[in-house]
Amino acid sequence: MTRVAILGATGYTALELLKILTRHPHVQVTALTSRQDGAPHISEIHPSLTGLLDLRCENLTADEVGHRCEIAFCALPHVASMEAVPQLLNAGCRVIDLSADYRLHDPGVYEKWYGHVHTDPARLSTAVYGLPELYRGRIPSARLIANPGCYTSTSILALAPLLQERLIDPQGIIIDAKSGVSGAGRTLKLNYLFSECNESVTAYGIGSHRHTPEIEQVLSDVCGTAVEVAFNPHLMPMDRGILCTIYPRLLSDLSVEDLLQVYRRFYSGQPFIRIVERIPATRDVAHTNFCDISLRMNRHQLVVFAAIDNLLKGASGVAVQNMNLMLGLDERTGLLRC
Repeated sequence: MTRVAILGATGYTALELLKILTRHPHVQVTALTSRQDGAPHISEIHPSLTGLLDLRCENLTADEVGHRCEIAFCALPHVASMEAVPQLLNAGCRVIDLSADYRLHDPGVYEKWYGHVHTDPARLSTAVYGLPELYRGRIPSARLIANPGCYTSTSILALAPLLQERLIDPQGIIIDAKSGVSGAGRTLKLNYLFSECNESVTAYGIGSHRHTPEIEQVLSDVCGTAVEVAFNPHLMPMDRGILCTIYPRLLSDLSVEDLLQVYRRFYSGQPFIRIVERIPATRDVAHTNFCDISLRMNRHQLVVFAAIDNLLKGASGVAVQNMNLMLGLDERTGLLRC
């Protein structure tokens, strides 16, 4: 059994991780961390785990955690992760970081979008971006995985086949994205109170959302040339799920069926990508690690649709998928019933 730990065990992504890991046949959860006083039992923080895991959340240092586990899931906020990750690696454990701290290659881009100087810039070039559908070959041997963001996973998976085949203009791609409230995390914020977001839809972060450079970086890598997107996120009055409706400019005279065949070839053998005829809906991927993708033509405009569960394929599910690859396991282990 591989010993695993979670730093920052109080959030929604940590809860989803624990739901998967407690039934995973090849791992044992050996440490949980929290800054809460009194070392609360995990069932006090996440009552749904009552009877499933007998551990307390301790205020451990990253070095202490590193000596208790072989793989650490770092579910800390950005900035806090870059402080913990070097200690975890120095203690000899491998790390799957769910924050944004190691996703961007350029520390200057990180500082611009996150407002903090990166204190571990040397590792930015060695962290492996944890999207198995694109970087599967690099994941098994990685010491540090930069787990992708939820909006980014949806957008990247939706566009990668078209950009790799040079079928769309890499400039001026419009991404209209909608997310459930859990995407904002479990921290109390005014905008996410029930009375503020229920019965309401609002756009936010227009032109300034931090996932923008991550989407552009990965898609530019796929395409081999600079990709520019207009990323427009919206908050939806639902618990979980992401739907992206994307408007690229098609460069080739291909039918929707021709384009669907491009997607089927590109994602052949990828167990968590479903190319579907219907327009994807968040309820069809909720509580799963699947990404559903489909296409439509609206007059002369190609429209790409993609849906995921933001807490699973957008965070904890893909983190376990990465862990499985790192351990040489079938990447579906523990994930076919989330």
